Amino acid sequence: MLVLEGVRVVQGEFTLEADLSLAAGARVAVIGPSGAGKSTLLDVIAGFYAPQAGRVRWEGRDLTALAPQDRPVSMLFQDGNLFPHLSVARNLSLALRPDGGRLDAAQRRALERALARVGLQGMEDRRPGQLSGGQQARAALARVLLQDRPVMLLDEPFAALGPALKAEMLTLVGEVAESLGALVLMVSHEPQDARVFAGHCVLVAEGRAAPPVETGALFADPPPALKAYLG
Repeated sequence: MLVLEGVRVVQGEFTLEADLSLAAGARVAVIGPSGAGKSTLLDVIAGFYAPQAGRVRWEGRDLTALAPQDRPVSMLFQDGNLFPHLSVARNLSLALRPDGGRLDAAQRRALERALARVGLQGMEDRRPGQLSGGQQARAALARVLLQDRPVMLLDEPFAALGPALKAEMLTLVGEVAESLGALVLMVSHEPQDARVFAGHCVLVAEGRAAPPVETGALFADPPPALKAYLG
C-alpha cells in the first residue's frame, strides 16, 4: 500500500496537502483543474520534490528521504523522456544498467521481450526521432516494463496522441501494470480516460489531494470542486 501521511507541499503561494492510501495493484486517476497540483503530487511520490511536512510510505517502508532512483517507482512523462541521441535499445538498456554498461545475455533477452511486448520488435536500432509519437510512447512504456517496479506514475504521457491511439496505449498500460502487479497513478484532464482506465480517482483541488473515491460514484455525484472543473 502507498500511503501519503500528513504530506504538505508549499511553493510560494501554492500549497498542497495529502492524507491518503492507495492499494497495491490499483488503477487510480488523478484529476482536477490545471495548476491544482496533480503533477506535484506525482513528483512527491517519485522523489523529485521533497514535502515540507509528512511522509511517503510504501508497504510500511518510509520513502521520504530516498532519492528517486532508490524508490520502488517508475514514471512515464509527457515527453517520454527518451534521449534523442541514443537508439531505442540504448535508451531501454539504461533501465537495466543505469551506469551505461553493457548488458549481459539475460538482460539482452529481457530487453528483446520488452520490445516485443509493446510491439517494437525490429526497431531497437532506431533513434526516437525516427519513431512516431505512438512508437515513442511504446518505447517509454517498455522501459517501465524493464524497471519492474511496483508503483507506476503516468503524468499525461499520451496527451499528444489521438483518441484511438491513446485508448490503445491505455489498454497496453493496463496489461503491463497487471503483469507487474503494479499500482498505477495516472494524471489526466480527460474524464473519459478516468472512467475507462481507473477504478478509483484522486481529486486534486483547492489545495488538497483527496482520498480515493470509486470512479463511477465520483462522477455520478461530483463534489463542487469537480463540478466546477467539469463545467
